[in-house]
Amino acid sequence: MTSDVTLNELGEFLKKRRSQLSPRMVGLPSSTRPRRVDGLRREEVAQLASISTDYYTRVEQGRMQASAPVLDTIARVLHLDDDERGYLFQLAGKTTSRTRRRGVQKVQPQLRRVLEDLTSVPAMVQGRRGDILAWNALAAALVTDFSRVPEKHRNYPRLLFTDPALRVLYADWDTAAQVTVAQLRMEAAKYPEDPRLIALVGELSMRDQQFAQWWGDHRVAARTVGTKTLIHPVVGEVTLDCDTLTASTDPDQYMTVWTAAPGSPAHDGLRILASWAADQNLPASSGWEA
Repeated sequence: MTSDVTLNELGEFLKKRRSQLSPRMVGLPSSTRPRRVDGLRREEVAQLASISTDYYTRVEQGRMQASAPVLDTIARVLHLDDDERGYLFQLAGKTTSRTRRRGVQKVQPQLRRVLEDLTSVPAMVQGRRGDILAWNALAAALVTDFSRVPEKHRNYPRLLFTDPALRVLYADWDTAAQVTVAQLRMEAAKYPEDPRLIALVGELSMRDQQFAQWWGDHRVAARTVGTKTLIHPVVGEVTLDCDTLTASTDPDQYMTVWTAAPGSPAHDGLRILASWAADQNLPASSGWEA
């Protein structure tokens, strides 16, 4: 059976998505009559998906699990992108309400070897919930000295919302933070009853109004390549490419690497930062357990 937690989350996700669509956006005729709800009505979604209103209502209210073909149709009707569709299917695919026990996370040996060999680019390994498992000296110089953060708080989403230095590090902090929340929401679909994830979301929702708002938006995003502009106190403004390498032996573990094209101002900035990090003797970490 699908857990009540997951079914409720699926329903809230569907409700939020239909509230963001207008009849015109899905090809329905516009009406001058006032609408009692924002976005599409349940019966309009059901009509477009060729299912009964009662069926769709029970799905959205968390009272039943829709079949894969119906979910596929609903995803099309609600104009879900690939990430959102994947998130919808993850939520609907849960078959037990029992929390799966997971062992202590250790940095995978191959990621640790790569991390130890990376001396000219910042890199760090993250695990479930965005926990920071390991980093090199240049990542400590670029982002923050992770060794000064208590292990239980060594979590990237938490640092992004609670460390004032990270708020000014990102030139576009709002976008970086929203993407991080969307990625965390994606992970919540995989582990909806993870007590540490629930505690993290609860803490950040209480501490930060923006986090609570963005979490409530039900946006989802997969980890992928991207570009970040940072305003660093030592080297100034640098625009870096970010890439993610996932461990094949543990898909819940991934390495984030920041790079810049040779000869670019950002590449020169990383060289200066590496020299500064060596002078500061910033510690790296080959891995801790979470």
